[in-house]
Amino acid sequence: MSWKFWSRGDRQEADTATDDGEVATRPSPAFSTIDARLRQRPAFLDTLWRGPVETDDSPELPRFSATASDDVASTGDDPNLARKRLALRDALGASQPVIARERFAGRHDALAQLIAAIEQQRVHVVVYGERGIGKTSLVHVFADTAREARYLVVYGSCGTEARFDTMFRAFASKIPMLYHRDVLPTAIDNDAHATFDSLLPESEFGPREVSDLFADVVGTRVVLILDEYDRVLDPAFRRDVAELIKNLSDRAARVQLVLTGVAQNLDELVGYAPSIRRNIVGLPMRPLTAGEVKSILALGEGAAGISYSGEAVEMIATMAGGSPYLVRLLGHRAGTAALDEHRVSVDESHGRVAVEKVLTDWNASLPRRIQAILARDDARAQWPLLVAAARAGSSADGWFTVDDVYTEVGANIPPVTIERDLRHFAHAHELLEVQDGAETRFRYRYPGVSSLLLMSAAMAKLAA
Repeated sequence: MSWKFWSRGDRQEADTATDDGEVATRPSPAFSTIDARLRQRPAFLDTLWRGPVETDDSPELPRFSATASDDVASTGDDPNLARKRLALRDALGASQPVIARERFAGRHDALAQLIAAIEQQRVHVVVYGERGIGKTSLVHVFADTAREARYLVVYGSCGTEARFDTMFRAFASKIPMLYHRDVLPTAIDNDAHATFDSLLPESEFGPREVSDLFADVVGTRVVLILDEYDRVLDPAFRRDVAELIKNLSDRAARVQLVLTGVAQNLDELVGYAPSIRRNIVGLPMRPLTAGEVKSILALGEGAAGISYSGEAVEMIATMAGGSPYLVRLLGHRAGTAALDEHRVSVDESHGRVAVEKVLTDWNASLPRRIQAILARDDARAQWPLLVAAARAGSSADGWFTVDDVYTEVGANIPPVTIERDLRHFAHAHELLEVQDGAETRFRYRYPGVSSLLLMSAAMAKLAA
């Protein structure tokens, strides 16, 4: 593949003046010992940071390719191409999680493990992994599959202000009284809409009251999904959920919980709770395999009648780094680029267009000050450090330590050097924020920086 141009950055070596006129000092060149593929900042980023490129405006204003009801006949565009665009969007659109089983590809092993944990082991499940790795799509497809088996599945998305009693009252309101052991079917006829929440206290309540109520479920099995559990900030909420898991397990209740969240391990989500370890199973979401990437792109091929070349598939797989979100995003953008040229064969040139459009969008989301910092020569010199820090900050809150970066660097560089150079970008440029304490932690001030850095590393790998 011809990706070499991505690595040909500007060779200007002069120090860059800061906004206040001072010349920025350069950190140590210790990272020159790292693989040369990772030391290069892609040239495309330099073109972004130079400023907007002049484009020839069409004399006609842009128009939608379909109506709000997906009608393509009255738009004036080629109806066949417009239908292909809509079909490709529906198959590979990355803005929303996958809900329908027919749009679900890859992750069959993870789905099988989740089903086995619920059906055979009768345990509670914690699904964890990096952001964009497919956790929400997995539980939506699982919910659809479980409902087909007559499970009662209730989905809830956690927020930063989530409260235990509010969330579980909402869950209880979705469970019909028909499934309560003390309620006769004839009594339900008088109030067909009665639900379990009517038996909860009107005032605040905790895990004991919820477990008492859910222990009375009969005639079905209930699965409660708490998605984005990592967003919960209240430690009391997490303690109450852990206590509820223990109580439900001890009473052999017909209610099971599935938690999902951004985390590197089980403890980050459930904390140190040895009393419930035998009641839960952790399901880590691993990166997609090459075969799973192909199966996702095959959805777009079948829906839109297009085909991705082997080079395009390889490029998308490398750039996505195992993320289903990025596979869909890049696959959709590349397919659209081909259709814009009235072609149904997607090759590496369309993949390049997709990557550059995604990077352009991500870069545009950053403040101009941050873009200027990344464009400086000292940032170029320390690109491997910045990429390693982005990898180290993959936890839910984005914080990482010097040891985390040391592990990612993979070179014989003293931790003291790493900390000094990280502080350079924290204090001199404010690219990072630093939190001093028992253990010093760093974090990128803008999460979009991490995404841009990680994709730049994938670009450098392809260009090598």
